[in-house]
Amino acid sequence: RAPGSVRRIAGNQAEVKAGLRFRCTVLKQVFQAKRSPILLKSELSDTVVDLTDLEKLVINSLQGSFPVCAHPFAVAAAELDLDEATLIATIEDLQTRGIITRFGPLFDIQKAGGDFCLCAISTPVDQWESTAEHLNAMPEVAHNYLRNHQYNLWFVLATEKEEQIWSTIKQIEQDTGYPVLALPKEQEYFIGLHLEV
Repeated sequence: RAPGSVRRIAGNQAEVKAGLRFRCTVLKQVFQAKRSPILLKSELSDTVVDLTDLEKLVINSLQGSFPVCAHPFAVAAAELDLDEATLIATIEDLQTRGIITRFGPLFDIQKAGGDFCLCAISTPVDQWESTAEHLNAMPEVAHNYLRNHQYNLWFVLATEKEEQIWSTIKQIEQDTGYPVLALPKEQEYFIGLHLEV
């Protein structure tokens, strides 16, 4: 799959696992005045991004759900009074420009035999950027956030096998020299985050 391309999910609802959800992750540039700084895998500068009305419509409309059918982009486009090609091109452009970092299904990794874990590191301010870059280069790191807290660099690990979480944490500790605070899930809550642009 080429970078920035849109994944097409074929099949009907019965063929898709129960944990399938779609989300649109929006970068800090859109919300920097409203939220604490977020570090994501992006090449954008710290400037505010100007979005067209079409881009805002697409981002706002596709955050909560996405059709699960043979032609999901055609159905989603029709719901937005757009044609399929325009919707796909808009999503691809938003990804290419780094406005959205991910567009695709969310699977319950634990049901597939894998695991995930919220983690944090306490890193000196002058080291957080290089530490974040190191984390971003790791395929197991889904995303990371800078927080104003003793543990100032938070990240999520996702691995194909449950036991890989702990070996990955040990590797991060060896690579960075900082102990990792691991916060595995005890109970799951779905809060339905929607960030209006």
